Amino acid sequence: MNSGNKLGLYSGAAVCMGLIVATSCLVAIGQGFGLAGKAFIIALVIAAILNAFVALSFAELNRMMPNVTGGLGQYMLVGLGPWASIVSNLSAYVLTSIFSVSAEVAMTGIVLHGLFPGISATVFSLIAVMILFGLNLLGIDIFSKVQNFTVALLVGSMAMFGLIGVLGLGSEAIVPAAQMVPEITTFRGVVTLTSIAFWLFIGVEFIIPVAKELKNPRRDVLLSMIIALVVLLVIQSIMGSGMTMYIGTSEMLTVQMPHILYAERLLGETGRVWMSIVTLLAAVSTLNTVLPTVGRILQGMAEEGMMPRVFMRTNAYDSPWIGMTLLIICISIFILSGYVATNGIINMILAGACFWLASYILTHLNVLVLRKRYPNASRNKKLMFWGIPQIIGIIGCVFMIWNISGDMASRLMIYRVFGILFISVSLYACLWVAFVLKTKMFEPTLLGKMSVDPGVVTKPVV
Repeated sequence: MNSGNKLGLYSGAAVCMGLIVATSCLVAIGQGFGLAGKAFIIALVIAAILNAFVALSFAELNRMMPNVTGGLGQYMLVGLGPWASIVSNLSAYVLTSIFSVSAEVAMTGIVLHGLFPGISATVFSLIAVMILFGLNLLGIDIFSKVQNFTVALLVGSMAMFGLIGVLGLGSEAIVPAAQMVPEITTFRGVVTLTSIAFWLFIGVEFIIPVAKELKNPRRDVLLSMIIALVVLLVIQSIMGSGMTMYIGTSEMLTVQMPHILYAERLLGETGRVWMSIVTLLAAVSTLNTVLPTVGRILQGMAEEGMMPRVFMRTNAYDSPWIGMTLLIICISIFILSGYVATNGIINMILAGACFWLASYILTHLNVLVLRKRYPNASRNKKLMFWGIPQIIGIIGCVFMIWNISGDMASRLMIYRVFGILFISVSLYACLWVAFVLKTKMFEPTLLGKMSVDPGVVTKPVV
């Protein structure tokens, strides 16, 4: 992007919202409000605040190293060393992308199967994956061309459906009060749903890879994330409240796509088709962004020596096809396994959330370490708040991992997946650092070797 085509604040906020508003979020809204009714808004507020703390940490790291291209990987190298860099990148952005994209593709297949029942959802899912894979191999970035329009359509549609529901203007009758009684009625129970609510805001830090293209990055990196969180909190609260008026709370937990059922009850067949289109747009924008992004992450790790050099290869269109191919294979396996059907979708989303939460714990810890090691580095000292947001953020992430699901069987399944893969990633990091990089696990890279502001003191305090 040339200097005359920098991104403004709206585009920055659109980047944050465009990656968050996905099909899985629409399903998670139904899950949360189905379990707790309108009290789920409490969990949404808590989750938004915790994500705001994440935004503060990423904004501070970006202020210290404004010109790095890899974001979290380089931040971790400077603060916590190569082991944390490898684990955080693979867990938060590679493994989580596999889980979340598999869920997105599965729900895309379900939507298309609803419109064209003659073809199975699995076939639709695989076709969608292959089409987007092919487009990205050709270097076609659909998301970058329609991002602002897509975000406006997604958020605008959610607001419209929410307002129609809250105002009671739907074509069908409002459900009786007896059908609106939620399963969870205690404050403690609602707080435990923060894990589901957190997913509705997760990924706000995706502004970091394009931070250098913002007109005013020092202001807009943090402001874009905060604006996105506030807008999404309001829109999701309104839409979820409307859903509770037209779908019984127990029914919301049993249907695969509660948001489409809700749209149908508001506007009939028109609503169903409209929400189906919105769902497909959300999935396409997410898929089209994740495929090249994960490929670039793996490519960047290979360039830093933290992954096999084969991931550095690109095709004639400069697409990181090795990493993208690996992602497609993993997604296809999950789709064919059938695990992503019904409750498997939510379990995969929450397993991915565990990985992301673990990376956020490391991010908060990284900020505290770098404050100690580089007290004179460039940062906005007015936003440090004595480390309180980072400490609360770490506690909140641990709490959400501990309460990742209210159902014990699902929780054990999520922990099993999370534990096996996290141990595998950690073992790979240990072996790679010890035998390939041949350095210490937690030996940090000097801040001065990164792209920092000129003239800033980068000598560490011993």
